[in-house]
Amino acid sequence: MPEQQQWTITATEQPPEWFIQAVKHYTPASSGLYAAQLLWQRGIKDRQQLTAFINHKAYQPASPFEFGQEMHLAIARLQQAYNTKEKIAIWGDFDADGITATSVLWDGLGQFFAQNTQLVYYIPNRLKESHGLNNQGIDNLAKQGCKLIVTCDTGSTNVEEIIYAKQLGIDVIVTDHHTLPAERPPVAAIINPRYFPKEHQLFNLSGVAVAYKLVEALYQTLPNVAKYPLEDLLDLVAVGLIADLVQLSGDCRYLAQMGIQRLQEDFKQPAAARRRPGVGRLLELCQKSGDRPTDISFGLGPRINAVSRIQGDASFCVELLTSRDVKRCNELAEVTELANARRKSLQKDVQAQVAQKLTQLDLSTTSVIVLEDAQWPAGVLGLVAGQVAQETGRPTILLSTEGLGTGDWGLGTGEDSSQSPLPLIPRGGPTFPNPQSLARGSARSVNSVDLYQLVKEQAHLLHRFGGHPFAAGLSLLVENIPLFTAAINQQLRQSLGSTTLTPTVQADLTVTVADLGKELFLELKLLEPCGMGNPVPKLLIQNCWFENSWHRNQQDWQGKKVQYIKAEFDIRDDSSRSAFPGLWWGHYKDELPVGRCDCIAELDYNTFKKRYEIRLIAVRSSANSALNTQLSLTPYILDLRNQEHSARAKRPATANSTQHSALIIEDCPTNWDDLRMWLRRCLAISRSTSGLDNQQQLAIAWSKPNHQPPNQIWLTLVGIAKYLSRTNQLVTRGQLLEKIGISDQTLLVGIKALKYLGFTVQRQDRSLQITWNPNDSAENLADEAVARFLAAVREEQFQQQYFAEVPLSTIVAIASYDSK
Repeated sequence: MPEQQQWTITATEQPPEWFIQAVKHYTPASSGLYAAQLLWQRGIKDRQQLTAFINHKAYQPASPFEFGQEMHLAIARLQQAYNTKEKIAIWGDFDADGITATSVLWDGLGQFFAQNTQLVYYIPNRLKESHGLNNQGIDNLAKQGCKLIVTCDTGSTNVEEIIYAKQLGIDVIVTDHHTLPAERPPVAAIINPRYFPKEHQLFNLSGVAVAYKLVEALYQTLPNVAKYPLEDLLDLVAVGLIADLVQLSGDCRYLAQMGIQRLQEDFKQPAAARRRPGVGRLLELCQKSGDRPTDISFGLGPRINAVSRIQGDASFCVELLTSRDVKRCNELAEVTELANARRKSLQKDVQAQVAQKLTQLDLSTTSVIVLEDAQWPAGVLGLVAGQVAQETGRPTILLSTEGLGTGDWGLGTGEDSSQSPLPLIPRGGPTFPNPQSLARGSARSVNSVDLYQLVKEQAHLLHRFGGHPFAAGLSLLVENIPLFTAAINQQLRQSLGSTTLTPTVQADLTVTVADLGKELFLELKLLEPCGMGNPVPKLLIQNCWFENSWHRNQQDWQGKKVQYIKAEFDIRDDSSRSAFPGLWWGHYKDELPVGRCDCIAELDYNTFKKRYEIRLIAVRSSANSALNTQLSLTPYILDLRNQEHSARAKRPATANSTQHSALIIEDCPTNWDDLRMWLRRCLAISRSTSGLDNQQQLAIAWSKPNHQPPNQIWLTLVGIAKYLSRTNQLVTRGQLLEKIGISDQTLLVGIKALKYLGFTVQRQDRSLQITWNPNDSAENLADEAVARFLAAVREEQFQQQYFAEVPLSTIVAIASYDSK
């Protein structure tokens, strides 16, 4: 790609000797030092944590009834359906997490309800429908006589659709892990781990894991009904968890560990004896054995996702994952493999076209890459946008006018949907009866840029938009694309100031070629399964060179050419006389530098070639090998959010503040600029002290907000205004803000709305005087002004909710970027 990457190596302290020895207990064939460094660096710092992290048998998983009253309500409703023989529909989603979640409920609830007669499932079509419930699908289920819908991986914010189902006599149980609604919807139960504090062991569950917890609770409630053990579902849980890239901590890690074990055990069986012949056949087609998390993230996950990307309808994937008919599963696996081959080919074509368009851009003056094409298939735009964003270090938005509609938002694809996606936001203004006038596409970001905030500022130019800080889907009028491109670039340039965007690759450890091989592989394998919050270790190898390099087009399972390049090589350095094999996906051998170089790679085991090898991530000549140590001037951030009894005594920050005197933020921010102000203040103090030993700490100590409904806030504001008018009392803006619990900016919107209701607000010194003279003539304008205030309150509440839960790693990424 056209931009020089910036390399960083994660700063870490040496773990104590007792910890190294404790890790060595699990790696008797090696020193354990590398694994100990990584574990210590990633927050595993006592024996109990270490034991539970490595050995799933030592971990105590949470009871499904940790979900409290909502789980009891869900089980009671399912028991009612069981006793009265009601018809139930599972409503899933079309990505890998949604497909596996549907499969878990199909197999799990299928132990209690007759499949196809008493139990059915519905998965929206990616190319025709969006994520979540929709009225047309609900109508279809009502005609089939369904009295209960159980969602999985979706549904939390579908309040209107839930109300509609209720009007048709259908109850809804929501199981989901995405954005929470502002108020509890009128459901029979809502089971969503986002209601837990983020430290809870269930907080990071993906959709499939939440579905599993519901089935687990039903198994415990009706212990003598099911014929198959609950553990038979764990392989599906592992596939969904890892494909969805959720943070693998707490119960997520435990379930993934258990599930990978079940997956491997089943794959070792003859095809006719496998519990899941479809999964086994998919593993064979992608030449994996199911014993590694990468077999899912690079093998099973992309294939399941490919079906909806190419065909739209992915319903048959549930049959593929759950049927025991070997012949039928082989047929479906081959259809899936063909879809994945088609996805690869389309993705490769789009990548080539995007690369060509990039040559026409001046990246030195481009902050956000926005590209469009009438021929691009929408199903692969998110994948390509993610790759471009990673390689250029810039947020990337790819738009297509092919097959226009408003259904596919490029989200929920497994690579990023775990980051708590927001509900799609329909924008006000005119409707668009002619869908051919709309472009739709996908956006992907980099750690230093909050994509949601960036795109939301241009909402007036969009038709619809939904997403989260790292990924989004959007649609807009084709004629608005140039204006949108210019506006979003100007906005990010202003936000960045003099800072330039640079693609960054991070290494965790420095090793030599002599270190590579079985011993290091088994040592690093202690960290598996890897995922969000616990990434695959990246190894820096310095002053090395390549030999015996060659490349070829990768073929599909039928021997047909797929335009996908793979370079293979041997790597050497001065530490050993022996070379070590490796490969570089998507690159030609000619792209390998000649002579001495540095590289960043992952160590892997090739099951079918039965060899250890490295997978190259980045490479450059040694002449460009200056490295930055990450966080060298980044504030040391303490995460004290949502801790009731944490020490939060405020101390004034001075120029000689040290790491023992933290700056403390107790007010929850509503945007990144609020937080950046504190980060820059912290950096200024650090830079004014002598050395990194006096690095200024920043403690984020706000609590999860307890919001009132926006309508109630408006009524409170009106009530206060009437009281002040009647008593002729003065009030300060600070008093109003404290009483109502909103920001100063939102209060200004509320004051404008008050004026349309006939209130007059005048400033007297530092106070406000409010008087009321009702005026009916401005009723329509008043309604619009109140609607704007309510929208501002909802947006502010969402932002506070986001900052109450945003991962510390994201805050650190923003801090790291701003410190450059």
